Amino acid sequence: MSNLIHFSKAGFEKALENGGVVVVDFWATWCGPCKMIAPAIEKLADEYAGKAVVGKIDVDQEEDLAREFGIMSIPCVVILKDGAEYSRLVGARPYSSFAQALDEALS
Repeated sequence: MSNLIHFSKAGFEKALENGGVVVVDFWATWCGPCKMIAPAIEKLADEYAGKAVVGKIDVDQEEDLAREFGIMSIPCVVILKDGAEYSRLVGARPYSSFAQALDEALS
């Protein structure tokens, strides 16, 4: 079973309220590069379970959240620390790129 969460607006807000580090992959079902990084995001969720909350937000289903975060291109992975944006990685990247950014946020 994967530790990856598919956030609704309410679920995302609850995750932020709990504090700590939250990783959000803004994506869409029709986005090829989003599908390319999906295994890396799932791996992050599993390997960082208990250290960070890792989830996805479908920009077509949660347009308000995408607008709130100023998402212009997808995939866009946003790392939040204690409710504030810590870093943002846009475009398809290897797992190591996401893991490094998450390690920095957790340190």
